[in-house]
Amino acid sequence: MTLIKFIHREDFGHEYIVQIINTGKHMPKPFKNYSLIQVSLSWNDFPGWPYIKISSGTGSLINVMAWVYKLGFDFSIIDRTWNWHEE
Repeated sequence: MTLIKFIHREDFGHEYIVQIINTGKHMPKPFKNYSLIQVSLSWNDFPGWPYIKISSGTGSLINVMAWVYKLGFDFSIIDRTWNWHEE
């Protein structure tokens, strides 16, 4: 279990992620790979149309995603941990 985890990804732009109270793959099955709060701020190389998506269910309590031009923002409460194969 990790209290606070900071991640920087670069894939067609920069993405900065903060995960708070992040359980790992070594926890019992119902609590495996979950985070209490996850926040992501990204700047993409390619612009997109503005949109906002608010969802709940399928592994998360609440998830908010917003995108304006090249700026993206994601916020999740009690959600599956965003996981990328770290090199």
